[in-house]
Amino acid sequence: MTQINHQIVLKSRPEGWVTPDNFELVEGRIPEIGAGEFLVRNLYLSVDPYMRSRMNDAKSYVPPFQIGAVLEAGVVGEVVASQNDKFKEGDVVVGMFGWENYSKSTGQDVMVVERGAVPLSYYLGVLGMPGMTAYAGLVGVANLQPGETVFVSAASGAVGSVVGQLAKIMGCTVVGCAGSDDKVTYLVNELGFDRAFNYKTCGNIAKTIAEMCPKGIDVNFENVGGEIMEAALWNMRNFGRIALCGMIANYNDKEMTPGPRGLGIMIQRRLKMQGFIVFDNPALNMEFVGKAAQWLKEGKLKYRETVTEGLENAPAAFIGLLKGENFGKQIVKIAD
Repeated sequence: MTQINHQIVLKSRPEGWVTPDNFELVEGRIPEIGAGEFLVRNLYLSVDPYMRSRMNDAKSYVPPFQIGAVLEAGVVGEVVASQNDKFKEGDVVVGMFGWENYSKSTGQDVMVVERGAVPLSYYLGVLGMPGMTAYAGLVGVANLQPGETVFVSAASGAVGSVVGQLAKIMGCTVVGCAGSDDKVTYLVNELGFDRAFNYKTCGNIAKTIAEMCPKGIDVNFENVGGEIMEAALWNMRNFGRIALCGMIANYNDKEMTPGPRGLGIMIQRRLKMQGFIVFDNPALNMEFVGKAAQWLKEGKLKYRETVTEGLENAPAAFIGLLKGENFGKQIVKIAD
């Protein structure tokens, strides 16, 4: 085993859009483990929109990344050395580790997963945080009911693509938007969305939603915020629910922008809007994993990834994700 541990650290905090200059690839040493610890060779790394807010020096539900420190992400890896009785060499694990070749852990919040049942990268996507987020938002927050109409923004992304499919499995009408015609075709022809549109070329987004949701929206699964959220708001039905998952349209703003106009409609139509985090309900997450594994096996749940090769290319993958260049879940493959 080479003693070099390639790592990516936060070199500077971005002002507006993230750039490659905000990252630095450095060489460290492979960590030495002590009693109760184990060493993981990282195989797949997840990059996700929420990481953008962690690049700011601001208080949030997770601590901000620190200048000069190794960045952190959801990772699938293999245990290569262990002094922890619960984790043995050869185990495949999922946890929050560094943007690096090797990480050590005490096992806190780390899960052993089965090798061979599905591609290992799935544990960072459809069977990981994005899939759990989709289920938690629809079931735990929005209390989705059969026969309702669901609107999903960023519908071809890691979370949105699962949201739409779960809503269809639950007997609902699903409409989504995405940023290219290819993604729109994928939503309808591959994932089974009832209707979808390209928000960049459709013209008036609110009118387009009205045409595609003629009875209005019962549940808006909001991943984007900004203009799209405002357009969806105007199309909500009485007693509709908004599951507020992400606000990617605002993550790179240098200054805070005014919120969506028309919030008075929430009073008129007695709407509910709730923000949520995937970690809020662990029992619901485990419920989803059991169901999703079966749905994948039966072909009811489909999944797509964009895989970038090489740890050194993780910053580019992350920047591309923020610009909507990925198709489905964005993964970085570090090793075989």
